[in-house]
Amino acid sequence: MAQETIILQPETYYHIYNRGNNKEVIFKEKKNYGHFMTLFEKHILPVAELFAYNLLPNHFHFFIKTKSRPEGKGEKYFSQPFSNLFNAYAKSINKAYNRTGRLFQERFRRKEIDSDSYYTSIIFYIHRNAQHHGLVKDFREHPYSSYHNYINNSYSKLNKTEVLGWFGGVEPFIKYHEGYRLDLIERKFILENTDDD
Repeated sequence: MAQETIILQPETYYHIYNRGNNKEVIFKEKKNYGHFMTLFEKHILPVAELFAYNLLPNHFHFFIKTKSRPEGKGEKYFSQPFSNLFNAYAKSINKAYNRTGRLFQERFRRKEIDSDSYYTSIIFYIHRNAQHHGLVKDFREHPYSSYHNYINNSYSKLNKTEVLGWFGGVEPFIKYHEGYRLDLIERKFILENTDDD
């Protein structure tokens, strides 16, 4: 049965995510992460702005905003580049590691982000994802997220101006992440130590 095409609307914020087929590892070594982001820049940045990302061994997260759709372009204008990205990356991995078959789940997932308060919380959610899955004790230890691009002021294709505007600058950005992290630790501690009598 043919998969239904995912339709992305113009000038809309989305949380985009996908994982390896059957939860297979999609980033097998360090160089794979850089290659994937190079392909992302090639295929996705012409049609969308990037606000945050996190690449984990078997899945990834992006926070993007689609650009305007040129007149005459069809409804696949935003989804086709993602298909091209996944196909190009899968072909390179299959060739490099002598594998066959589908690398990603058939359809990537997306969730529209439609409130100002959600902009900042989804960025923290994406940055914290490696810690959430137990890959690191502190999300700041994970090297393949956009968090480091913001705090180190390193060159990237991220729309840093808009994102830091939501937080009020780099220092509030860092404090927000730290405050949210400590709040989650405190809530976990309370839940783990609740007396059930």
